[in-house]
Amino acid sequence: MDPATAHKIQMLAVTALPIILAITFHEAAHGYVADRKGDSTARMLGRLTLNPLAHIDPWGTILMPAMLFFFTGFVFGYAKPVPVNFMNLRRPKSDMVWVAAAGPLMNLALAIGFGALLKVLTVVAGPVSGAGFPGGSAAGPEGSFQVLQPISQMLVYGVLINIWLMVFNLLPIPPLDGGRVLVGLLPHPASDRVAAIEPYGFLILLVLLFFDPTHLIQRVLTSISSVLVYLILS
Repeated sequence: MDPATAHKIQMLAVTALPIILAITFHEAAHGYVADRKGDSTARMLGRLTLNPLAHIDPWGTILMPAMLFFFTGFVFGYAKPVPVNFMNLRRPKSDMVWVAAAGPLMNLALAIGFGALLKVLTVVAGPVSGAGFPGGSAAGPEGSFQVLQPISQMLVYGVLINIWLMVFNLLPIPPLDGGRVLVGLLPHPASDRVAAIEPYGFLILLVLLFFDPTHLIQRVLTSISSVLVYLILS
């Protein structure tokens, strides 16, 4: 096996669990808040669960991200969206904001949790070589428990993945969570105009991400994510 492939397999091993946790908790949070706000659709369909199998989309969560990762080094994917009937919410317009924001807020909580576990691991075992940002190493002397390196890398990627997922989903383009938050906050008829974008939202997003010669969206996402990751890991 060539070194590049071996490195990709190693990366996949330390990122798989954080990715699964990130999407599972993200989707369950949407369903839980919707249920509390009056819409029981997710509960009736068995989506109020932390069982990853209920939220994983075989193509969007496993096959497509894996192929992109091995052939391009770039990862893009999605889980099965939790079904929400916004008209069942007690206050559809304002409750939509809380339902949509629940997923990104859960990812922020997970990122902070992964960061806290990394700090505990560092206190207990000392700085672990390779525990810093990908491609680097933690500051300070090399830790004595090298067996903990994969765990520390997994915790770092837990922070990175959850922050990236949070920031990405907060883009104000429906059907992303940020777009639905915007629809809930805007007055009529502006909210109706933004909501009308939803059927074309992913196409617009792909064009912005892959066909923008300035890479503005990618640079904004990366900048915001880097600041948040630094604050959590520092």
